[in-house]
Amino acid sequence: MSYVQRVLEQTIKRNPSEFEFHQAVKEVLESLEPVFARRPEYAKAGILERIVEPERQIIFRVPWLDDQGNVQVNRGFRVEFNSAIGPYKGGLRFHPSVNLGIIKFLGFEQIFKNSLTGLPIGGGKGGSDFDPKGKSENEIMKFCQSFMTELYRHIGADTDIPAGDIGVGAREIGYLFGQYKRITNLYEGVLTGKGLTYGGSLVRREATGYGLIYFMEEALKDRGKAFEGATVVISGSGNVAIYAAQKAQQLGAKVVAMSDSNGYVYDREGIDLDIVRQLKEVERRRIKDYLQYKPQAEYHENFADIWTVPCDIALPCATQNELNEKAAKTLVSNGCFAVGEGANMPCTPEAIKVFQSNNIIYAPGKASNAGGVATSCLEMTQNSMRYSWTFEEVDAKLKTIMINIYKNASQAAKEYGIEGNLVVGANIAGFLKVADSMLAQGVV
Repeated sequence: MSYVQRVLEQTIKRNPSEFEFHQAVKEVLESLEPVFARRPEYAKAGILERIVEPERQIIFRVPWLDDQGNVQVNRGFRVEFNSAIGPYKGGLRFHPSVNLGIIKFLGFEQIFKNSLTGLPIGGGKGGSDFDPKGKSENEIMKFCQSFMTELYRHIGADTDIPAGDIGVGAREIGYLFGQYKRITNLYEGVLTGKGLTYGGSLVRREATGYGLIYFMEEALKDRGKAFEGATVVISGSGNVAIYAAQKAQQLGAKVVAMSDSNGYVYDREGIDLDIVRQLKEVERRRIKDYLQYKPQAEYHENFADIWTVPCDIALPCATQNELNEKAAKTLVSNGCFAVGEGANMPCTPEAIKVFQSNNIIYAPGKASNAGGVATSCLEMTQNSMRYSWTFEEVDAKLKTIMINIYKNASQAAKEYGIEGNLVVGANIAGFLKVADSMLAQGVV
């Protein structure tokens, strides 16, 4: 049994029932086999045993009072996974599905995603099984304040810098930051995704979506293709999906379908993003209400069926494991030639095999959706300088980072004899920087 397989088996045994974490670890570790063949010193130093074990796992109770005066209790998490190249950096997710295994999967992915940006940030993730949907503003504020009353002990501008994720937008970040400042008496860049009036960065809202398109633009270019004239399907209708659609449209693509957790809309004339933004960013309504403005569009209840819509480019931007083997085969049979992950691990392992066996351009999320955390780090930089860059300056830096991520992942795949495999290339490129840093710092 190889060193990689032995560590993988130990990890699964040590972390039972954490299936998303197992999936993430398996995907990364198996792609690193050729690295350990060349670099046996990594195995001798126990790099894998250490990198799959979080440096710190924090689980805590979050009690709060609802509008009826009833006590509610949720569970909070922060997994500080690896700080070899910088302070922990990663989002907070508020969603009923959140558990330790999901937070660990996200935190593990974050290690390599952050490394790929070329910026000095380690990997971490956090969140709660709290569901903001259906809650009043007052209830969300009370929950966020209770959550931060425990979390503040474990974070700081040079220690751990959370951001937003599913269920945590500008509103939640504002409440969290206000409570952190109140408790600590510190005004520092401890959270990213802040409002522009109190330390936020321009382009942060657009960053993950824009970054995805910048990455895909480079990948398409290498295959002699482009967004110009292409038909695009995007799952989700949050920040990532909206701004991926916006940038794709700017590059000449026609986005024909978007979704939320209830269903999807198909507009053969092309999605009107102004309507989607009004529904989602202003009114906080469901995607089905798109038809009130564009009655000629179609609405379908099962959001997973969005992948039956014929397209040239598919961009899954909703949640993990949303695109399975059956959906992947449907996309291929309908002529899709490129898939870029805007969400974290949205494609199942079986779906990825379908794409790779059919020579589809496939961009893994740890590389293609790294624009969000990259711009979060740019926000940290601006906070440290007490200075703000213009939209154009931040956007230019983001584009350069995404182009470099593509080039580094592509080059790593080529160096290890698997040219064109961006999954392996991204994993190797992200891993090497972290592993070398861990070696240099000794057994810690």
